[in-house]
Amino acid sequence: MSQGPEDAPKAGTDAPPSTTASALFDLRNVIALLFGVYGIVLTIMGIVSGNDPANMAKTGGSNLNLETGIAMLIIGALFVVWVRTRPLKLPTPEEMAEPDDRPAGH
Repeated sequence: MSQGPEDAPKAGTDAPPSTTASALFDLRNVIALLFGVYGIVLTIMGIVSGNDPANMAKTGGSNLNLETGIAMLIIGALFVVWVRTRPLKLPTPEEMAEPDDRPAGH
């Protein structure tokens, strides 16, 4: 069977957005990316600066850049795990058509 012009999707209709587009613009991905990038930068800075006595004196004897960078990498990884285990689900047309259960004015 061939599709006729009447079977083709029409421009301007209420076609649901693709799941790929919704996954790409998921805010959790952006947050994970930011934590990852800043975590990498801080981890590298912590490794490069090493045990510099001047920096160690400022932070009370700990390598704060390294510790914070590792923590940020872990948080970024947790966001990635969250995105993978609980992906966004787009509402179906039936769910979008359901009336609100909230009272008017709230």
